[in-house]
Amino acid sequence: MTLHAREINQDVRELGELLGDVLEAQSSTEAFEIVERTRVSSIEYRRGDAETREEVGRTLDRLNPEMQDIVARAFTTYFELINLAEERERVRETREGSQEGILADSVEEAVHELADRGADAEELESVLNDVLIQPTFTAHPTEARRKTVKAKLRSVAQDLEMLDERRLTDREEARVERDLASEVTSLWQTPQVRERRPEVTDEALNVQWYLENVLFEVIDEVYDALQNAIDDRYDEDVDVPKLYEFRSWAGSDRDGNPFVTPEVTEETLERQRDTILPLYRNKLKELSGVLSQDASNITTDDTFDERLSEHKERLPGVASEAEERYPDEPYRQKLKLMRESVLRVSDVRQGGYDSPADLLKDLRSIAKSLRDNNAEVVAESHVDPLIRKVDTFGFALASLDLRDHRKMHTDAIAEAVDRQGIDYAGMDEDERAEFLTEAITQEGPVIDMEDTTGLSDDAARVLRRFRKTADWQNEFGVDAIDTYAISWCEEPSHVLEVLFLADQVGIVDLPGYCGLDIVPLLESEYALSGARRIMGTLFENEAYEMALEARNGVQEIMLGYSDSNKENGFLAANWSLYNNQKRLADITSDFDVEMRLFHGRGGSISRGGGPMNDAMLALPNETVTGQIKFTEQGEAIAEKYANHDIAERNLEQMLNAQVRARHNAMEDPVEEIPEEWREAMEKSAPAAREEYQDLLQTDGFVDYFEQATPITVIENLNMGSRPASRSEDRSVDDLRAIPWVFSWTQARCIIPGWYSIATGLNAYLEDGGDIETLQEMYEEWPFFRTKVDNASLALARTDFDIAEEYADLADDDLRGRIFPRLKAEYDETVDLVLDITQRDGLLSREWLEENLERRNPYVDPLNLLQVRLLAQSHLTETEKRTLRLTVQGIAAGMKNTG
Repeated sequence: MTLHAREINQDVRELGELLGDVLEAQSSTEAFEIVERTRVSSIEYRRGDAETREEVGRTLDRLNPEMQDIVARAFTTYFELINLAEERERVRETREGSQEGILADSVEEAVHELADRGADAEELESVLNDVLIQPTFTAHPTEARRKTVKAKLRSVAQDLEMLDERRLTDREEARVERDLASEVTSLWQTPQVRERRPEVTDEALNVQWYLENVLFEVIDEVYDALQNAIDDRYDEDVDVPKLYEFRSWAGSDRDGNPFVTPEVTEETLERQRDTILPLYRNKLKELSGVLSQDASNITTDDTFDERLSEHKERLPGVASEAEERYPDEPYRQKLKLMRESVLRVSDVRQGGYDSPADLLKDLRSIAKSLRDNNAEVVAESHVDPLIRKVDTFGFALASLDLRDHRKMHTDAIAEAVDRQGIDYAGMDEDERAEFLTEAITQEGPVIDMEDTTGLSDDAARVLRRFRKTADWQNEFGVDAIDTYAISWCEEPSHVLEVLFLADQVGIVDLPGYCGLDIVPLLESEYALSGARRIMGTLFENEAYEMALEARNGVQEIMLGYSDSNKENGFLAANWSLYNNQKRLADITSDFDVEMRLFHGRGGSISRGGGPMNDAMLALPNETVTGQIKFTEQGEAIAEKYANHDIAERNLEQMLNAQVRARHNAMEDPVEEIPEEWREAMEKSAPAAREEYQDLLQTDGFVDYFEQATPITVIENLNMGSRPASRSEDRSVDDLRAIPWVFSWTQARCIIPGWYSIATGLNAYLEDGGDIETLQEMYEEWPFFRTKVDNASLALARTDFDIAEEYADLADDDLRGRIFPRLKAEYDETVDLVLDITQRDGLLSREWLEENLERRNPYVDPLNLLQVRLLAQSHLTETEKRTLRLTVQGIAAGMKNTG
């Protein structure tokens, strides 16, 4: 059976031709010919038909500012459209793979693998009971596209889907093609560059869109696929528990973003609740249309009858209306009452559901009754999917995590207790821990959280945030906002400070109750290497031990990939993270605490990016408790969750990896690696760190970075609500990891993804190591293989011919000292990676190579135009807009920002 009418080459060709037609119609034939000449010249160079890029350069040099803007818009729009063509190809491959048999990385594959390995139904159920996957959406400023542009692109994607998957008449096809032309024309006429910086509310709305319009619809399809796979391989029943929970930082992450106020957080909580409840009411209304069974044809059990009777007592007026409208239809009567109780969740009237658990009990009583009446297929098709949705999204849509920098809590407490003559600021670490512990465990508050007299603005804001959090938990439920992450956590007291502040407002009432998971974010080398000192001290602390017990003995620990990489370089940072994950597993095991690792990954390779399922399978077995949490950031959110089929595929891949990883961990709780592998990394990592840090500390390196990348443009690009730097200090340390990576990516010199790898591995080889061991590590060790493959991708996306154009923008002295060093390390790393992988090329997947070959000729002109604009000391407003547009175009072309 043919599932699709098109293929990617046709989509790319026709979208390119359509864009050319729109360009000529909307601008001029001259503009079309200039873009076409630039495109062809760039392709000829990449194919080897031209020895240099001189023809491209001459064309760009002759452009006036208005024509520069048109060229930048043309190539940027091209990439936006081609990204949709590649998205469509991913959908084709997924659907065709599913049709042909078991799709790689699917839930079917995971179930079949466990069955083939001898796991019985009880063992499979045990694995599933451990699994909880928590994608956490953040508002990091890496989504370069405007919301309006994204909406138009989704319309184009829908037209492509229609042409590809529907059998259309000639008239219908002509109508879709006309709509497609209309959307591309409108896209061309729509400004790509934001005129204002997005507000926090915009970012929260962006995250909410994916939750409401995509994930809410697809989540039960993943469960359905899992249940079908289980039924296919197992005769016994296997209970499938809740496996996913979505969380968000958008609207609640205060670290470094002064615009995340309590008002914004409260607005986000309200809006998310007001979004999810109508979705449930609509589903219940649809269910009422299905469950029209007459009482004479079914027999309801005592549980259902009791819940219906109790519900009628709570809502007598609605009950009378339901009995009159549905006199002999018990399911419809119940559903009418349930819709009203959902409506009153946020209502002042009585009768609303107190929690999602109450709604779930009602739904499960209906599902059971249907099964008892031999209507299991009805329950499976209509009731079970809604149960999965409520179990996943609750009344919050996505639970919010709070986050702030550790210094904010320390300073707020110091100021608050100073008014009582307590010198907290002057205490050492042990004294602070002792003071906080006594304060938490004593009866009554230590400070008046309402009184902010004499406090700094920052301290007053911290106290108010905790007061408001207590209010939010009362209003929206504890599950709506029950996690607090501490950035740059480096001491036990930093965790106890949050526990203390929560205790002062009643969020914590020990022993017995703790309304927050307090999450230390370990990102500096000092914190990571001091994990036992930090966590061991906390686990032995009287107050924290009680808090942990109240949280079911689960300790969430966040690992910072971004800043760790920026501090130590790719190889050293990843080795440190690997070791410290194992160390954290040992510590939590020693104290009989269940660990949930929270991976602070970004979209780029250097910030922990890469295929999520590969990363999950590469984690040390000791760390795979079943629960896992990870950030989803920036443009990666749109890439993974904008399309229903791709979103479902991503969720399945996550579940596939986590089920397999958990089963592996149950069979082999400790990942034993050969001593020679560890020795290789122990030799390589320190040398790599030293080389990387030496580069950053090289005299003039920050100046070179500012001159040879578009960092100054990125800092002023209206991409996110959060500032690019933590302060006015011009240093690498002060710069946030996202613009750091973004800038190098734009300049096609992606040093965060590979710099110092060669130096590190050569240190091992020169100390008696051998390439055969590294090859063996690549073949047999998922950790090493994943890191090498990710570095290979960063190397493949790097282009030193283009990077040299940017380097020429720097002062001669800086260029002469720094650029050759980068190039030499790149060449060495490429050679080593090819030796280790024993491949002819950097990329292991053919489609990735095709992807780069398709994109490079179109990215090059944007890079070259950007360089020319960066070289000018004064820019017109049109040129400034064009420069910002080249940033967005390159980001779209590289499919990566930061």
